[in-house]
Amino acid sequence: MKRNEKLEEKHRNQCISFIIVIILLVVIIGILSYLLYIYSPHKRTKNNPYDIYTKPNDNFVFLGDSITEMYPLEELYDNLPVINSGVSGYTTDNILSNIKEMVSIYNPTKVFLLIGTNDIEIDRDNKYIINNIFKITKEILKDRPTTKIYIQSVYPVNRSDNEKINHVMVGKRTNEAIMDLNKKIEKLCEKEHYTYIPVYDELLDENKNMALKYTLEGIHLTHLGYLKVTRTLYPYLES
Repeated sequence: MKRNEKLEEKHRNQCISFIIVIILLVVIIGILSYLLYIYSPHKRTKNNPYDIYTKPNDNFVFLGDSITEMYPLEELYDNLPVINSGVSGYTTDNILSNIKEMVSIYNPTKVFLLIGTNDIEIDRDNKYIINNIFKITKEILKDRPTTKIYIQSVYPVNRSDNEKINHVMVGKRTNEAIMDLNKKIEKLCEKEHYTYIPVYDELLDENKNMALKYTLEGIHLTHLGYLKVTRTLYPYLES
């Protein structure tokens, strides 16, 4: 009997040991799975149309003037790490003087720059504007060398006689001057290996003006206009 009891006890101990090992394995696998999810190099964000993946340290800074400031980023880039750093009335000079406050403090992984329309309004020539855009990008990279630079083409305007258009707001801006500036921005991007995003053409109507449905008064965008811009920019957030 004693021998049988010993065998039974040995068998019971073996079963208990086996169960403990199984439980430990399940716990370890669970912990590893959780850690892999938390520290995965890419996380899927929710509720965005392109199913964008972002890294844990990503910060996407949208830099510019009132067109950027009015951009409802948090609504249109739901759950993505976007930062609105647009200021109404700003020119390239203003941004150049405020790089630290507008960009560097956010440690951006990507910067989406849209600037130049207000420079045209105050008679800055395109050579001056391009030189400032070049300086802006270099200042950004000085503080954050790994930041990826994306420069949007300056958006078109609408100078038509439609009652919706506010010619005082549109001012001296013309699509001819804007197109010339955009060509120079594109060349700068090619030279410096930045990414040029041709948003201009996406906002045009059949008459080569900013489409009325996309603009409030000839220069600023409607919500539909921002939706159009968002669809254009989205693919670049994961590139």
